[in-house]
Amino acid sequence: MVTPFLRLTFGGRFFEPLVTQVTVENSADSSYKVPVVILNGFLGSGKTTLFRKLLSQAKKKDIPVCAIVNDMSELDIDGEILATGEAVESNSGILESIHNVVLSSKKGIEKLDEALNKLLSTQEPALIIIETSGSCHPMPLIEYFKGQNQVSLTGVFTLVDSLMLAHDYHYGKDLFPNMQRNIAQGKRDTVNLLVEQVLFCSHLFLTKGDRIEEGKLPQIAGYMQEINPSVTAHSVNFGRLTLESLFDLKEYNYRKVAKLAQELKPVLEAEEDADRPYDLATRVIKDDRPFHPQRLWDVCHQYLDKRIYRSKGFFWLASRDKFSPLWNQ
Repeated sequence: MVTPFLRLTFGGRFFEPLVTQVTVENSADSSYKVPVVILNGFLGSGKTTLFRKLLSQAKKKDIPVCAIVNDMSELDIDGEILATGEAVESNSGILESIHNVVLSSKKGIEKLDEALNKLLSTQEPALIIIETSGSCHPMPLIEYFKGQNQVSLTGVFTLVDSLMLAHDYHYGKDLFPNMQRNIAQGKRDTVNLLVEQVLFCSHLFLTKGDRIEEGKLPQIAGYMQEINPSVTAHSVNFGRLTLESLFDLKEYNYRKVAKLAQELKPVLEAEEDADRPYDLATRVIKDDRPFHPQRLWDVCHQYLDKRIYRSKGFFWLASRDKFSPLWNQ
């Protein structure tokens, strides 16, 4: 049995189900603001798994939770899966999908504003959860919520893939030095994005800890806390986080990141016009022809480019022509 949470070596509040019942505030109260939690993190860090688990809990416990999902690709895979799955009632109006744009871009912020206004005008949520795409920088979202009257940002959850840190960054040891090297060279890539997602988070979650060498998770947590000493690292596997714990959060500490945000603002504004910010790009393959099972297996295990961070979608197999499986790598 996998332990849902692992307390690591640092102090601070530990996420636990402190309440068994959620009391919905009176929305007629002019001072009341709907709490908002953002799920941020790099590609493949487990955001969608956690997102779906939280929405499933909300449905089972009859807690009015609304959701916004973002995909940088023109294919709205996550939105389609959620809208047709068990976590969300079809045509319930509680889910808004924003795709073909990164949520932290100017266009993305505009679409986020539209989605929030629609949810607040048609629903009475006790909580709004936003899942960003892996290429989303948290700072523009934080700046947006700072001036809102109807909603209050209570959590910026950054999910970090422990397995990726173990393989690519020596259990996190090389991440910040690589960031410093980029700064010295005037370069910005996925390393900058990873570090800045950690810098701006209010809560840090290490995922896939069950897949790395035993005893290494506290080491990863230590390197992450060197980047952001004000957060406590928590381990969460398979999206096992109690929904109730999200209702016990204080408003995001904007003052803590004010200086950092001021320094990064011109940098992010300059990246707005970049063709491939952080050297990330998407490509959509549209083809009705089925894959040959063995050839597909060989390509994935022998020839797949290591620069591909994420691939997701629906596909056909020649051996299973009655089903369109979900591809999730």
